[in-house]
Amino acid sequence: MRKIFLLSAIALIATAAVAQPEAEEKTDDNKPVFTTVKEIPITSVKNQARSGTCWNYSTLSFFESEILKKSGKTYDLCEMFVCNKDYMDRAVTKVRMHGDAQFEQGGSAYDVLYVLQNYGICPEEAMPLPGTLYGDTLNNFNQLFEVMVPYVEAVAHTSSKTLNPAWKKGLQGILDAYLGQCPEEFTYEGKKYTPKSFAESLGLDWEDYVSVTSFTHHPFYTEFPVEVQDNWRQPGSWNLPIEDIQRIIDNAIENGYTVAWGGDVSEDGFTRQGLALLYDTENADQTGSDMARWLKLSAAEKMSKIRELGVNLVESTPTQEKRQEEFDNWTLTDDHGMLIYGIAKDQTGREYYMVKNSWGVTGEYDGIWYMSKNFIVAKLMDFMVNRNAIPKDIRKKLGI
Repeated sequence: MRKIFLLSAIALIATAAVAQPEAEEKTDDNKPVFTTVKEIPITSVKNQARSGTCWNYSTLSFFESEILKKSGKTYDLCEMFVCNKDYMDRAVTKVRMHGDAQFEQGGSAYDVLYVLQNYGICPEEAMPLPGTLYGDTLNNFNQLFEVMVPYVEAVAHTSSKTLNPAWKKGLQGILDAYLGQCPEEFTYEGKKYTPKSFAESLGLDWEDYVSVTSFTHHPFYTEFPVEVQDNWRQPGSWNLPIEDIQRIIDNAIENGYTVAWGGDVSEDGFTRQGLALLYDTENADQTGSDMARWLKLSAAEKMSKIRELGVNLVESTPTQEKRQEEFDNWTLTDDHGMLIYGIAKDQTGREYYMVKNSWGVTGEYDGIWYMSKNFIVAKLMDFMVNRNAIPKDIRKKLGI
C-alpha cells in the first residue's frame, strides 16, 4: 500500500512538473541584431584548416566573386594549385638569396594574382581534394613544412661552389606528394583546358586589380611595397590617407564589388564567434576601471566582457597617427586575409562590414564575421580591389 502511495505521489509530482509553464528563454538585449544594408553575391565558405593559407582562400574567393559579378557563373577555384606554384617560387627566391629570405606558409593577395597571370588556374575538381593525399579530409600543412623547410634551407646554405638544379625536382616531388600535381591539361564541363587557357576563359582583366594601404612613412598617392615578411614578392600598394580607405570599401560594395582585406585579427575586439569591434581600452566607463585593469584581464575575461557589453561597447576612432604608431611598434601585424562582401548595421545603427572567413562554417554566423567599419580601417594592412571600384576622384589622383 505504501509503495502504491509513493508511486502515485511521484506521478503527481511529475504531472505537476510537466504542467508548469515553460521558463522563458533568457534574452540578451546587448547582443547585436544585424540588418543587411547591402550584400554582394559570394561563393561558399571554405576551410583552410591547419594551413597558413588565408591569403590564398580569401583572394581566390575575391576572384570567384569578380567572376560572379561579370558573368554570373559560379566557380570553385583550386587553392592547392596556387600553393604548389607559389611555394616553389618562394623556395627559388630563398635559394637565390642564399637563405636570406623568408620561406613560410603565409603570403599576400598579390601571390594569387601572380599565379593567375603567370601559371593560370584550375577548378578544385582537377586536383586531389585538400588533405586526401596524406589520409586527411582537410589541409594539414604541419608535416609538409617540417619536410620542406629543412630541404630548402639545406639547398640555400649548401657548401657546394656550384648549385645543382636537381634540387627543384626534389622539392617539386614533395609539393606534388602533399598537394597534388598541377595538371597540364584537364576537362571542365566537357571542354579541354590548360591552366592558362582556363584562367583566360574566366573573362577577367588582371590589370584591373590594385592594392591599397595607408601609412605616413611614404608619401600619399604613391606606390610602395608594404614592409611585411609575407609580402615577399614586393608588389606596390597605393598609399592613401585613412579617410580614403572607407570611401573605397563603401564605394566598392555599393557598386557590386568585393574587397580582399588583409589585416590584424590578433586583437581584443576580434572574437572567434563572428564579431570584431575596435575596443576602446582607454575608456574607463565601459570597463568599470582604467586601461591598466583591462590589460590585466585574461584573454577569456576580455572576450567575456566584450560579449557582455555587446552593442553597448564603446569603440575608439581610428586615426592616421595611431595606425602608424602601431605599425612602427609591431602591434599592427599582418595576421589574416578575409573577404569583405557587404554592409550591415546593428540595432544601435552602428555599421559593420560583412566578411567571409576561411575557417569553415563556424561561429555564430556560419563562417561570416561582422566587423565594425572602425575595426576594418584601423587594423588594415592592405587590401586588393578592382580599380573600377575606386571613386573617380581618387582614381584621377592615382592616374589609374
